[in-house]
Amino acid sequence: MNIYLDTIGCRLNQAEIEQMARQFRAEGHTIIAEAAGADLVVINTCAVTTEAAADSRQKIRQAARAGAGEIIPTGCWATLAPEQALALPAVRRIVTNPHKDQLVTDLLGLPEEYFELEPLAREILPGLRHRTRAFIKVQDGCDNHCTFCITSVARGAGRSRPVDEILADIRAALAGGTREIILTGVHLGSWGQEFSSPRHLRELIQSILDKTDTPRLRLSSLEPWDLDASFFSLWQDARLLPHLHLPLQSGSAATLKRMLRKTSPDSFRELVAAARSAIPGVAITTDVIAGFPGETDEEFAETLAFINEIDFAGGHVFSYSARPGTPASRIKAQVAADVKKARSTRLRAAFSQMSAWYRAKFIGQVVSILWESSSELNERGWQMEGLSGNYIRVKATAPSPRWNQVDEVRINGLSDDGLAGEILGLE
Repeated sequence: MNIYLDTIGCRLNQAEIEQMARQFRAEGHTIIAEAAGADLVVINTCAVTTEAAADSRQKIRQAARAGAGEIIPTGCWATLAPEQALALPAVRRIVTNPHKDQLVTDLLGLPEEYFELEPLAREILPGLRHRTRAFIKVQDGCDNHCTFCITSVARGAGRSRPVDEILADIRAALAGGTREIILTGVHLGSWGQEFSSPRHLRELIQSILDKTDTPRLRLSSLEPWDLDASFFSLWQDARLLPHLHLPLQSGSAATLKRMLRKTSPDSFRELVAAARSAIPGVAITTDVIAGFPGETDEEFAETLAFINEIDFAGGHVFSYSARPGTPASRIKAQVAADVKKARSTRLRAAFSQMSAWYRAKFIGQVVSILWESSSELNERGWQMEGLSGNYIRVKATAPSPRWNQVDEVRINGLSDDGLAGEILGLE
């Protein structure tokens, strides 16, 4: 079969779709780069916001218009709204999250444990992004009960993968040419907590560093209450990249309490100080929700002041989106749409300025860049674009394509969304 795979939303969705691609390829099927000409389309949907749910429906409709033979929605939106998904064109079945890991084996009529017998080699797959970096799913589900979050409903209880399985996936990825490993999960920091003998994420990271030759190891989002100051000692190994994404959601203690977040501005401040003390130059990024139900002007001012105090390297801003089935959607004091929009604008402006300040610190420095894309520029050569260890996008020119290679780059200026520099050591 010709199969087209697509995903929206989180890095965990990306990791899952990559795994499906490897499994389909292992059984002789062809992964193609667009829905046109596909016998089968699998779309890993998202429901974290109303916009994400709308994007999920749009992708399904676009695949149908392109002439796809059959479309199978999976993921969070398909799990939460199965009847809506089944009503869309070319959709005859869905696969909900509890059955997602067996999507390929069920579809191809294979035993459930079929792909566990031997790790699959990671290949360069047309149509999938982040080919230089491998997203490795280490955990799924969440036992937190943040009042705004629909993901815990869609994904279920927290559950962690065994160390040996994770190491096998990483080794397979490295054998396929991957240069950077990203660990991902719904609640990554909870890895190992539900084991009969509970373990901590630091133990998994140490095992990866000790038992694989991973050249670059990155962590996806970490809830701040899962960490303490000792966690950051892991960064004595330079392979662990200096970027931490710590979701804050609000800088107001009262708002955090309504969200049922297990952190406070004071504890978050202390954690950031410990990280910066242990990891020189670390990029700390975050998520903030604007207009959470009941957020007053004073609470919003506290949030704005707090993020400016912390001086993040960047951040994502989400206007609060009421998700049916979550406690926050039932709070009567919903914030007006125009107020949420205005607050989002102010937060994004603050993060934009902080990001520019952080990036400017690297002008004149030499940083290691993993090149993720290349395009022919002109007689001067090729335009290269990639990521630094602290997750800054860097552009430079090279006499030939250097995709999936790591170079030392001297930074000489800011670009629109990152940095510009000169590759060292090339003739």
